[in-house]
Amino acid sequence: MQRAVELEVEGLVLRGMEHVPEGADREPVPAAILFHGFTGTHIEPHQLFVKLSRALEAEGVAAFRFDFAGSGDSDGEFHEMTASSEIRDAKAILDWVRRDPRIDPRRVSLVGLSMGGYVASIVAGDEPDKVDRLVLWAPAGNMADIADKQAEALGAAADSDVVDLGGNLVGRKLYEDLKQIDPFERAKPFQGKVLILHGMEDEAVPYEVSIKYQNEVYGERARLHLIEEADHTFNNRHWEAEVIRETVRFLTDVDRGQ
Repeated sequence: MQRAVELEVEGLVLRGMEHVPEGADREPVPAAILFHGFTGTHIEPHQLFVKLSRALEAEGVAAFRFDFAGSGDSDGEFHEMTASSEIRDAKAILDWVRRDPRIDPRRVSLVGLSMGGYVASIVAGDEPDKVDRLVLWAPAGNMADIADKQAEALGAAADSDVVDLGGNLVGRKLYEDLKQIDPFERAKPFQGKVLILHGMEDEAVPYEVSIKYQNEVYGERARLHLIEEADHTFNNRHWEAEVIRETVRFLTDVDRGQ
């Protein structure tokens, strides 16, 4: 069943959707939490998160997808958002899902797209005992590099604390926050199984970033699945289908896991 849900985090209401299979009230089920990307929402392009959530529910896995504070339908202003605030929100969502009596707290996995992957990898590294498996779609481990480029625009407008990025007002404190975080080091404590999917024609986050996650962070615990010609958000029905298929298989295969 798909249903709207709310969660309050430090005075801000986060809004999203849950997809919980029938019978979960009788026997707890595994779950996946989906974290959206920078300027994204709990829906994502071409309803990518909706389609994944429904596919997971059909296979007996509950799915939860929220807008981070300042994004989508959630409370807050986008220019107040930082990497640390999204990590805070993600940890609160993780704890909220694990407390749900319909969910098996030992089998809660994270799925993150772009900056959502950056966030998911850090949350799993900070709280490895709370996360079962990890799926990263084009994880933006290069956020600090992107921030450096945007900071130039802020430097040119020294009297402003925000920069207009395609209609989104991005705060200076986001860039300052990103520079203080080493996402690869923060991710290392997670010892579970990892699936990384990345388009080879991704111009926002080069696929070499995912190779770095595999080589320097996860090693043999991770399987890297590259999709030829695919872009950052898999904007083609064939790429989309491949990403959803691989993710569902990874999260539902008890023995294989990779």
